[in-house]
Amino acid sequence: LITPLIMPFSFSFRIVSISTVFVNKKLLSELNLDAPMFIAFYQTVISALICCVMKILSKLYPERIRFPESKPFHLETIKNVLPLSVMFLTMIVTNNLCLKYVSVAFYYIGRSLTTIFNVVFTFLILGEKTSAKCIFCCCLIIFGFYLGVDQENISGSLSISGTIFGVLGSLSLSLYSIFTKRVLPKLNQEVWLLSYYNNIYASIMLVPTIILAGEVHEILHYGELFTSYFWMMMTIGG
Repeated sequence: LITPLIMPFSFSFRIVSISTVFVNKKLLSELNLDAPMFIAFYQTVISALICCVMKILSKLYPERIRFPESKPFHLETIKNVLPLSVMFLTMIVTNNLCLKYVSVAFYYIGRSLTTIFNVVFTFLILGEKTSAKCIFCCCLIIFGFYLGVDQENISGSLSISGTIFGVLGSLSLSLYSIFTKRVLPKLNQEVWLLSYYNNIYASIMLVPTIILAGEVHEILHYGELFTSYFWMMMTIGG
């Protein structure tokens, strides 16, 4: 009974996820704007605003929309969620930097390592063992990653920086997924709430990062900063 409902959602999620990668690739590589931290900042702001809209709509139409009560700046909330938000921010930044330096195809090769890190950290942190079949599949993934790097090297398009950021992105995504299991119970399993908090905290942490990375000058001198096309692409990515 549930499967027919899940399958369309899963398909839609994949379409949106893949489309977003291509939009981000365009933002990071084709717009001549060297400001990946600013792009990440705008994306987290958009995500936080979506949650804010949901929160407002839940008060206007409580019979149709539900959004949990939130206290993003409560000391206990910050204590529980901020460490996970740091991992969330690391995941976003490293994935964007990876996508900036490598092709979309190689980006997905790098992201495949998330499965490897999931198996390793699930054992080291959660103490859960895995099957021999799963370990065999992990070996195949590692071999596939090696082939991908080798082919990029042969073609002359291998980016060491992009590869490192890809590995770090997979690692941070894996740690984020695992630590989410520990944080969600403290938020009554409210995924919307976790998303809201993560994006608020990430947006705040990205402001000094943008300044330290020297992106303010780059942003102010970007020729298409005030064009509707640029902000439309940025908003779609967000």
